[in-house]
Amino acid sequence: MISTLVGDWVRLRLQRVGLLVARTRLSPNGFTLLGLLLNLVVAAVIASGNLVAGGILALAAGAFDMLDGAVARVTNRVTRFGGFFDSTLDRYSEALVYGGVLVYLLRSGTETIPILLVYATVVGSIMVSYTRARAEAVGVKAEVGLFARPERVILLAVFLILNRPVWALWILAILTNVTTLQRILHVWQATRGDEPRPNHPAS
Repeated sequence: MISTLVGDWVRLRLQRVGLLVARTRLSPNGFTLLGLLLNLVVAAVIASGNLVAGGILALAAGAFDMLDGAVARVTNRVTRFGGFFDSTLDRYSEALVYGGVLVYLLRSGTETIPILLVYATVVGSIMVSYTRARAEAVGVKAEVGLFARPERVILLAVFLILNRPVWALWILAILTNVTTLQRILHVWQATRGDEPRPNHPAS
């Protein structure tokens, strides 16, 4: 993944930003909530038909979404709930943005196929995150695949700025589900040597 290659570089610089924004005394969970609200604004701008502004704001919101983790690290306030809360609201944030795209398409009188592409993209995006979470639950690290969230945010934003949202949907609908399949295959390869678990009768 591109995000894996540049992740350490981005995190290092975000920690410096985190030191500055931590002075606001807003908690990491507070930044998570603000990120959700910012993505709601992004969705509204896209739905209104201002795709260029929506794309630019989507990039800004994507960067802001990473600040909560940076603030948590530099202030030593990393918690299990914080990670869970951040991951959960990230799913809502992404769904809101796709919802904005959907409203824009409906208001534009689009055909059926772009609507189905939005549906396929949402399903694929959710499954990319779900397969990683389930893999980690069984002890397998599954960050493999082409399209994690950073790639999805950047690609959608770029095509919004280019006023070609349907092009982005074609790519996202295909590659999010390809990424899901990559993770399924990765977990299968990592666990295929496991011994079957015996069935225990209920007591």
